Amino acid sequence: MQQLKPISSEAIPRALSKAERYRLLNEPQEAESICLDILATQPDHQQALVMLLLADTDQFGSGSGKGPGDARAVLGRLRDEYERQYYAGLICERWVKAQIRDGAHPSHATGWVLEALDDYEKAQALSPPGNDDAVLRWNACIRFLEHHPGLTAEMETSGAEGFTDDRPA
Repeated sequence: MQQLKPISSEAIPRALSKAERYRLLNEPQEAESICLDILATQPDHQQALVMLLLADTDQFGSGSGKGPGDARAVLGRLRDEYERQYYAGLICERWVKAQIRDGAHPSHATGWVLEALDDYEKAQALSPPGNDDAVLRWNACIRFLEHHPGLTAEMETSGAEGFTDDRPA
């Protein structure tokens, strides 16, 4: 089998740009591969870790084999507490949306919605001045709930337990 070839440190900015482009083209596996190449050269590269986390969440649903555990493994490598809280919420939010899109029963998602909202609230408290990203995601979650009344009803009747494993049945 052929060996992976390393990239140079000087190539990292260009590689990050390519990874972002692949995400925008809805090719998250390509973005993931580039991020892994960057991280092989600089294991603590924060932008590459964020891009990898996003590429992982882009792959949620439709039998991709990616689950919250994949993204959470990357999340633990982020140094900034605000970013850890913000991206923790994003992982939950994207997982919920993927599950609902794939036809999961609302009872499988309720705990994840509440966790996302809680993470965004914590991120908002830590956000630097002028950064309302956590507020924007909070509002997106609330609007998602408004468009999915079955999910809201399930949250009210079930106590919002949700599922606890990475990949629901």
